Amino acid sequence: MTTRWDHLLLDATLATFAGDAPYGLIANGAIALHEGRIAWVGRQQDLPVDAEHLAAHVEHLDGALVTPGLIDCHTHLVFGGNRAHEFDLRLNGASYEEIARAGGGIVSTVKATREASEDALFAQALPRAHALLADGVTTLEIKSGYGLDLDTERRMLRVARRLGKALGITVRTTFLGLHALPPEYRDNRDTYVDLVCNEMLPALASEGLVDAVDAFCESIGFTPQETRRVFERATQLGLPVKLHAEQLSDLDGAALVAAFQGLSADHLEHLSDSGIQAMAKAGTVAVLLPGAFYALRETKLPPIAGLREHRVPMAVATDCNPGTSPLLSLRLAAGMACTLFRLTPEEALRGVTVHAASALGLSDRGTLAVGQRADLAVWNVRAPAELCYWIGGSNVLREVFLGGELISREV
Repeated sequence: MTTRWDHLLLDATLATFAGDAPYGLIANGAIALHEGRIAWVGRQQDLPVDAEHLAAHVEHLDGALVTPGLIDCHTHLVFGGNRAHEFDLRLNGASYEEIARAGGGIVSTVKATREASEDALFAQALPRAHALLADGVTTLEIKSGYGLDLDTERRMLRVARRLGKALGITVRTTFLGLHALPPEYRDNRDTYVDLVCNEMLPALASEGLVDAVDAFCESIGFTPQETRRVFERATQLGLPVKLHAEQLSDLDGAALVAAFQGLSADHLEHLSDSGIQAMAKAGTVAVLLPGAFYALRETKLPPIAGLREHRVPMAVATDCNPGTSPLLSLRLAAGMACTLFRLTPEEALRGVTVHAASALGLSDRGTLAVGQRADLAVWNVRAPAELCYWIGGSNVLREVFLGGELISREV
């Protein structure tokens, strides 16, 4: 070897999520980083004898766990205001649908978001992003959908891009124009869908603000036919699609997004076996969102056994949003997926690493392997299951590497 690595971690327990071993686990491991990529990974005993001289910076971890940086593949992180009062309403007997039909829900956040400046939205979202970073997240998706007009949707997506630049994390942006029907189009649905397809989406895509396109296909959202129109337009623009599907009812949304080779179908409590098979055939990732399940006190579980049987990859995300999942811990989401949905800890952790990367169309992260982006999390635990086991208040994150650069957890 003629080039010294930038950083070498020794005496590590590596959960690589690669290979056949559970968790891809390597005990007494070492991992080297160079120019933002993983340059070497394996058993420490297989390193050259002069390991201390192989890198500019050598760190001994004393058995601490190293994982890929966590990936939160479904968030609504940018929004104005909050909806704590709706939490109160639900606990006094109102349903999610009743609140939405009475002018609350998504539409109430739309009002607050439209009234906020770009700087105000950034200031509100920054602490949320900090919280995720402090939980080991190095890549996240942020959706629009609380503007429902071109100017506000653009403002939200700009803030998402700013967050990535400010924190040095990867932010994938998703245009969610079909999130709710704005009040001014209450009696003119077709005109609004036309606006999304013909004006908003092309304009935002041309400005480089859109990485993917999403929709809320539900009885209180948009029909499969309306969703299909937006997906067709996204396809014309060369953008991948994903879908809020089968959360409250089964509208065959999973099969619809799979027909477009969609990246993911998300929520899925009411997913049918035919929808599972369509996702399996298309390679569409199932994104499980236990935070919303918990907050809404749902009782119908996603069909985990069917997803396993058909080998549909399962990701887990926070679904951070002001109404139905005010959750800012991806580790807690993984633990909830274990407790509420009966995922194993390995399934849950694959769900916030390798499968979450697939749900964002990213192939350069999610595992500890040579050539992958050097996004790592180092934990003050030794067994991967501990990351799901500790419910809250456990300050187990030791340090984070973003693109090979060591950062403080408090950044």
